[in-house]
Amino acid sequence: MNQIFVPVTLGSQTFVLAHRGASRAERENTVLAFRAAGDMGADGVELDVRLTADGHLVVHHDPRLEDGRDICALQRSELPAHIPTMHEALDACAGMWVNVEIKNDEKEPDFDSSDSVAELVARALVERNENSRFLISSFRRETINKVHDCAPELRTAWLTTVVAPNDAESIVESLVRGGHSALHPWVGLLSKELIDLCHERGIQVNTWTCDDAVRMAELAKWKVDAICTNVPDVALRVLGR
Repeated sequence: MNQIFVPVTLGSQTFVLAHRGASRAERENTVLAFRAAGDMGADGVELDVRLTADGHLVVHHDPRLEDGRDICALQRSELPAHIPTMHEALDACAGMWVNVEIKNDEKEPDFDSSDSVAELVARALVERNENSRFLISSFRRETINKVHDCAPELRTAWLTTVVAPNDAESIVESLVRGGHSALHPWVGLLSKELIDLCHERGIQVNTWTCDDAVRMAELAKWKVDAICTNVPDVALRVLGR
């Protein structure tokens, strides 16, 4: 088994984070994809969490099923068998750390302005007594703020597409002030300067989603902390592992 992720000296190692599991090899966000990531040797797994109508935390990227039904309007028993609960998914990720992305987008049908879903996720993760294993992220800053308020012992990360150079200093400073541990920027706009700035302030940088071997090698040279990828086996080869 791989080591369970714990904070290390920033930039000392680039971890491989399987995006929705080994999603090129198996159906994304399924127990099979998570187990495949572990079999390949991934350090961690990224997965997406949503809430059903009867209060179950389940793993699915989109707010709707393929047939158009909203997950938030369905009972757990109405979901297809391939959609696991969060706990089933975490069990399938044994031996790996897990980036739990909380889906809470104001443009989607399950948007919750109170961020109660963040509280439910935080409570459920703390009850597992594996705090160092988890990193909770969201595109919505209020969501990760709520996780931190509810369970400051859990590490949190802000997920974003763009960090403009002129805004980088203030964004990183706000993450530090908020008690957050990491920044998750999109790989297409990630720069070495942003990585260096984050590391200077004690913030990890885990980038998404990179499947290109040449770009992976460049990111490793820049000392990015983790590469989120659909092809963890490729990333491991690039990193010489």
